[in-house]
Formats: sequence, structure tokens, C-alpha cells
Amino acid sequence: MKIIWSRLAVDRVSETAEYIDQNNPSAAEKWTDTIFAKVDQLRSFPKIRGLVCCNYRIICRIEEKRLSILTVRHGKQILPADGILT
Repeated sequence: MKIIWSRLAVDRVSETAEYIDQNNPSAAEKWTDTIFAKVDQLRSFPKIRGLVCCNYRIICRIEEKRLSILTVRHGKQILPADGILT
């Protein structure tokens, strides 16, 4: 299954890594590697619509031949009721 990252998801990972990097560059790199490794595991479980990793939710959309990563949000953030993930 092909995994596609939305621009929003990439931006969220980048912003979070930059924030962590301010205090701990090695932790930022480890966090980023962990997020990408967790998403890669979805190839084996393509029916999953979301994951929790390192206190972050990875929100996905299942499509015919691909899995789209829509966003990555901290677990304490409330997802919008209207379904618009900004």
C-alpha cells in the first residue's frame, strides 16, 4: 500500500521537531524517526484510520490504493467537529 503525506502532516511534523530541537536536538531526531517508523507500520495494517505515537495522533484516510496521512496532532488537542484538519 502506498502512503502519501499531506502538506499539513509534513508541516506539523516539521513544526513539532523544530520545537523539540530548541531544547534537545537528539530528541527531535528520535521523535521524527519514531513518527515515520510508526506510519510505515501502516503498510501491514492499512485498515487503521489513526495511530497514537509519542503522545501524538496520526490521522489517516484510507483510499482505494493508498493511505493518506492527513495530519499529526498532539493527543491533548481536540479534533475539529467539522472534520477540517487545519
